[in-house]
Amino acid sequence: MYVCLCHAVTDRQIRDAVESGCTSMRDLRNELGVATQCGRCACHARDVLNHALMQISEPMTVAA
Repeated sequence: MYVCLCHAVTDRQIRDAVESGCTSMRDLRNELGVATQCGRCACHARDVLNHALMQISEPMTVAA
């Protein structure tokens, strides 16, 4: 789904950026241009960023 229409950034691109090392909105702005035009996407982009960061930080469990 598109998060930033001004720069055609999707939630998948944000998750990929987090997997590549982005950890803040500043990183997303520099990497993808998120929230640099009209700013309407900032809240949703932050939610996607935080969710992706939480998924990375959760310990992976091994199924028995």
